[in-house]
Amino acid sequence: MVVAQILEPFEDKPELVERIAFRTITPPITIVEPNPEWPQRFEEAKERIQKALGTLILDIDHVGSTSVPGLPAKDIIDVDLTLKDATHEASYVKPLEEAGFRFLLREPRWHQHRFFVEDWPKAYHVNLHVWGPDSPETVRHRIFRDWLRKTPADQEIYAKVKRDAAEQTALAGDSIMDYNLRKEKTIQEILERAFRDLGYIEGDTSVI
Repeated sequence: MVVAQILEPFEDKPELVERIAFRTITPPITIVEPNPEWPQRFEEAKERIQKALGTLILDIDHVGSTSVPGLPAKDIIDVDLTLKDATHEASYVKPLEEAGFRFLLREPRWHQHRFFVEDWPKAYHVNLHVWGPDSPETVRHRIFRDWLRKTPADQEIYAKVKRDAAEQTALAGDSIMDYNLRKEKTIQEILERAFRDLGYIEGDTSVI
């Protein structure tokens, strides 16, 4: 994978999303204090996915705010699942649904992204993102996570933005998409610092 692919941000186009189903339970957009159980919750989800799909899997990674120790977050575990062929839905959709994940949408133009969620009442939820091989988005997620893990100043900045975005979204009665949009500028600024640290960009040139 070339660096240029990693640096290129995704242009969100809701009209290209193919909706399969809707959540039966919509978790609130609430930021909670860090929970030491989050890593174990990821491991439990990972084990279920591995049992369901076996050799179809190339990688399973804990991403998002719950993967950063000490970072406040929505009480939802984000998982990146990389498969050998994300376009072959017949090989993995039914097994994942039998393992408790509901297929909500596909975005073929976004690195063959498919999105699943847990579909029963539990103390926590999982957002499962399915990708094809060599997706630059999974690399961006890891870079962002690893940078926050080692950079307390940016972790503090991001925590404040998350809390502010959640509060504004709740007051306005907006959706999770609006919440994400309120964080986007800060995410891109933090990613740019991480890219510079890795030597992907130099000087004053912005990647955004």
